[in-house]
This record gives sequence, structure tokens and C-alpha cells, in this order.
Amino acid sequence: MSRRPASASPSHRAERVGEAVRHALADVLARGDVPDPDLARWPVTVIDVKMTPDLKVARALIVPLGGKNGKEALAALNAQRKAIRHVVSQRINLKFAPELKFVLDEGFTARLRIDTLLRSPAVARDLSPSDDAPDEDGES
Repeated sequence: MSRRPASASPSHRAERVGEAVRHALADVLARGDVPDPDLARWPVTVIDVKMTPDLKVARALIVPLGGKNGKEALAALNAQRKAIRHVVSQRINLKFAPELKFVLDEGFTARLRIDTLLRSPAVARDLSPSDDAPDEDGES
């Protein structure tokens, strides 16, 4: 029996289960199925869920609404992790309910920062065609 290397991509089953957990988790959080004022105060978007190969741990990448207050939203989710796990497990059909780990998606913040930079007036000025540049026919 051969084992997959640790760097191998996740199995198709792990991807399908991760997507099912993501949908269930997003639904639970959007509907407020876990009554907690802190969860309601810090709404989040579930970007992705990565499953371990044994499907026992689900690592949920989250982004707070508006991209702000990430630490507060993460603290609220971690405080209610067991209750959220219980409700999510009722919505998906797995032998074991995966342990939930919440992680801020730093990539989203970086993409937002790059997008803001690209929209800045200085970059727009540098990207706009200048009057001195030759046109397509090679004439200026």
C-alpha cells in the first residue's frame, strides 16, 4: 500500500467534504443558528474549507465583512466552535463531525491592498497611454 506524499494535493473526497462543510458553515453563520451576540456583531464570509486527509479536521478560511475586525470575529468564532461544530454536523452526512479550526484569510487582505494600490491615482497615471507614445502605425 503506497502512501501519498505530504505535499500532494487533497483527494477529491476531501475537496467534496470541504465544500460541503463550507456550505453548511456559511449557512449556519448566515442564519444565526448559533445564538451569540458576538457572532451576530462580527459577520464573516467563509472563503474555503480545507480538510485533513482523514477528514477529522476542517480548517475554515474566513474573512470578516468589510475586511475589518478580523481578530474579534475570529475570537467570536473560536468561543462558539463546539456549538458551531454541532450544528454543522447535523447538516452534513459524515461518520464523524470534523473539528473546526478558524483561520483569517490573509490572502484576501493582500489582494484587497493590491487592488487599492492599482486603483490609486499615481498608478492610474502611470498606466494611462501618454500623448508622446507612438500609435499602432508607429507614427507619433
